[in-house]
Amino acid sequence: MSFFESYDPRFDRFVMFNAPVKKLATGFDWVEGPVWFGDAGCLLFSDIPNNRILRYTPGQGISTYRAPSNFSNGHTRDRLGRLVSCEHGTRAVTRTEHDGRITVLADSYQGRRLNSPNDVVVSADGAVWFTDPHYGIGSNYEGYQAEQELPCHVYRIDPSGVLEAVITDMNCPNGLCFSPDESLLYVADTGRIGMGDPTHIRVFDMVAGRPLGGRVFHAIQPGAADGIRADADGNIWSSAGDGVHCVAPDGTLLGRIIVPEIVSNLCFGGREKHVLYITATTSLYALALNRKGVQHP
Repeated sequence: MSFFESYDPRFDRFVMFNAPVKKLATGFDWVEGPVWFGDAGCLLFSDIPNNRILRYTPGQGISTYRAPSNFSNGHTRDRLGRLVSCEHGTRAVTRTEHDGRITVLADSYQGRRLNSPNDVVVSADGAVWFTDPHYGIGSNYEGYQAEQELPCHVYRIDPSGVLEAVITDMNCPNGLCFSPDESLLYVADTGRIGMGDPTHIRVFDMVAGRPLGGRVFHAIQPGAADGIRADADGNIWSSAGDGVHCVAPDGTLLGRIIVPEIVSNLCFGGREKHVLYITATTSLYALALNRKGVQHP
């Protein structure tokens, strides 16, 4: 069985014929938000409908990190190694302190509640960037059904705590990531529920710490870009309806990793940040690559 489809010789150097796509665990409802903790040697990820954050430890398997989790979705780590989470249930972005306390970083903007923070990254200056689509308040499956109070924006939380809407012209921003040098910000737009919006990844030039432009970078087919991550050479790895797609910095599709379930998100981890961890509908998968991911700290 082939796990790969290659469209460019560059992709052939990224994958290894004897490195399989491995199913590490299954039996979940909708898994999302993987984040690697190298110092703890484990991966955290969300099982959103079951209101829990799970931990995968190589050689040990699955355990529960936090339940209930306020229907958490995407996660990242900040520059001090703390867990930063997007929570549908509280409609908030939170930070887990080293002593286990949870700090709310943002839950409202200009006097109105956020929708359902979805994915999050932290830039080199310590600012927290997150997307706020309406998916988590559309039903009671991944949170609590509620009225939408704000448009779907991309926000930046300054290290001082000031919240700013920095991208306001997207239908439903979802996954996001920076290029390795943080000169570019990539944001996936997965569209409003039932509206037939175009779905694509946009790329913004970072100028004086703010995103400008927003040209279309790539449109994933089949499915849509949900979670996205950059590798150390600036290639973008995206979730898709048939697995994971690898896209060159110029927007060219280089190849696909075939996964038997719809992929929601992904991250790099492992000993040398060379293992691609993949959350896909009911299961967690992993694949060793000849490639290193960008992850901080």
